[in-house]
Amino acid sequence: MYNSFAHSNDANISNDLIGVNTYYTTNKDDTLISIARKYDISFADILSANNVNMDPWIPGKNKKLLIPKSHILPFSRREGVVINIGDLRLYYFKNGKIINTYPIGVGRSGWETPMGKSKIIKKTKDPVWIPPDSVRKEDPSLPKVVKAGKDNPLGNRALYLSLPSYLIHGTNKPYGVGMKVSHGCIRLYPEDIEKLFDLVAVGTKVNITNQPIKAGWSDNKLYIEVHVLPEYAQASIKRETVKKSDLYPIAYEVVQKAAGLNITLVDWKKVKEAVFLSRGIPTEIMLSDK
Repeated sequence: MYNSFAHSNDANISNDLIGVNTYYTTNKDDTLISIARKYDISFADILSANNVNMDPWIPGKNKKLLIPKSHILPFSRREGVVINIGDLRLYYFKNGKIINTYPIGVGRSGWETPMGKSKIIKKTKDPVWIPPDSVRKEDPSLPKVVKAGKDNPLGNRALYLSLPSYLIHGTNKPYGVGMKVSHGCIRLYPEDIEKLFDLVAVGTKVNITNQPIKAGWSDNKLYIEVHVLPEYAQASIKRETVKKSDLYPIAYEVVQKAAGLNITLVDWKKVKEAVFLSRGIPTEIMLSDK
């Protein structure tokens, strides 16, 4: 179920965009996974932003790719950790200001990451993993205890949540970042979990939401950002099928809430086009000056 809410702030005081997009031209040895990690995004972000269907492992050389580093902040209290399943990103706020954002991997179909409010109750370096019975039932070959090290699925840092059995942690399979592949936990690149681990304290609030469509203001212009996860990024047999027609009413509601009293300034054709393309990048949706 989507949480379809967005900012309803005065355009003159709101600034909901962060980051700047850039470009990269591929070399023969590149993979989208290596490029994505270099820019701290996911390969799924690159596929969506460029509206291409290419093999993430063999993209080919001399391909000019848009690197989507710009993001609209999700609608939420700007406090602590905000995890948006809709764009597969984690946002960390302190004193009402965005400190950093990181791409994430979340639970696959049947093991969905739960939404709701939580907090960090424990921090552990080089964690030991004790696979739950439900996970060992799925894979009986798993040992009862996985010691810390390069083969540990939790990576080298773990943040334990007040939601029982759920963690924010690193990974020994970085290519899973930007995918729905986990058993419900939130995974980050190894270098990102190290940064987040040092930033947050026990007691930090965590809000898990699902906003595949976001809208916000920057420099008195309204933007929309629409995410539809590429099939390649869904590791389960039962893959999500999103109909664009189902997204239009959500987008209209999100934009109306973000626009507030400035609703007459919105170009609804641009909104519809942004939903149709679903590139996962902020797209300006104001009427053109006449």
